[in-house]
Amino acid sequence: MEAIAVNFRRGRHVQYPNQLILQVNGISSKEKAKSLIGKSLSWISPGKEKKEIKGEIKSTHGNNGAVRAKFTRGLPGQVLGTKIKIE
Repeated sequence: MEAIAVNFRRGRHVQYPNQLILQVNGISSKEKAKSLIGKSLSWISPGKEKKEIKGEIKSTHGNNGAVRAKFTRGLPGQVLGTKIKIE
């Protein structure tokens, strides 16, 4: 299963680089997104060194099937718009 990184979790003054809002392919309601809570994620960086950053889906975000994920370390800005693998 795959998801697309939509944005970092943020407020008006603060951005959390280790938390992302993800839109999962095929999920369009909050009820379906609740079944994904607790699943693990991995993002593999582009370039010569393929670094893998792991994370976990923590909660839903909004009513249209988006989820909030927390990663072990901060993610670079190039993660936005890329695919993240859900295991």
